[in-house]
Amino acid sequence: MTLVRKATAELVGTAFLVAAVIGSGIAASRLSPDDTGLQLLENSVATGAVLVALILAFQPVSASFNPVVTLVERALGLVSTTTAATLVGAQVVGGLVGAVVANLMFDLDAVSVSTHERGGSGQLIGEVVATFGLVLVVFGSLRSARIETVAFAVGGYIAAAYWFTSSTSFANPAVTLARTLSDTFAGIDPSSVPLFVLMQLAGGAAGAALIWLLHPRPEEAS
Repeated sequence: MTLVRKATAELVGTAFLVAAVIGSGIAASRLSPDDTGLQLLENSVATGAVLVALILAFQPVSASFNPVVTLVERALGLVSTTTAATLVGAQVVGGLVGAVVANLMFDLDAVSVSTHERGGSGQLIGEVVATFGLVLVVFGSLRSARIETVAFAVGGYIAAAYWFTSSTSFANPAVTLARTLSDTFAGIDPSSVPLFVLMQLAGGAAGAALIWLLHPRPEEAS
């Protein structure tokens, strides 16, 4: 039952996160059609704010909303393989649901495959940097005396990373996959996904290695 609760929290939380990312992107493109910079500002503020709210709400149960974070938890021995696999599956499903909901909220087709190609060495490096930094922020904050700081640290980091990384900081395989289902401001062409996810995994692995070095703390797998 505990695993069911965790999976449900991850599914619902990731769905809301993706709905916010895609939905705010659609709203931004409609409200500020001639200003890409303002669109990105609106998108990043909404994403950062919703992350704070969602992590605070779901943290007592499970609030990773990101396969990379869950895999790092597994690598650090914080969860079991079965738990990690279940939560990653829930995150992926939740992301897809969130994309469909976002499209429907703005009177678009439930699914419209994105044609927004993203890539190139600069953006791929950006994904490594974005995910590496996110892992450091998440697990560094978790080791602070006040657990609630994680929500604000992660929300602030992602809002900033929208701007300082060339890829606008996807940093999340489940969200990346979900964004293929919306041919809007936040979308990504399916052909761009494999390399983006590979770079996210690389950044996550590097972040996990540094966290292990900086904050060694053996834990029993759950």
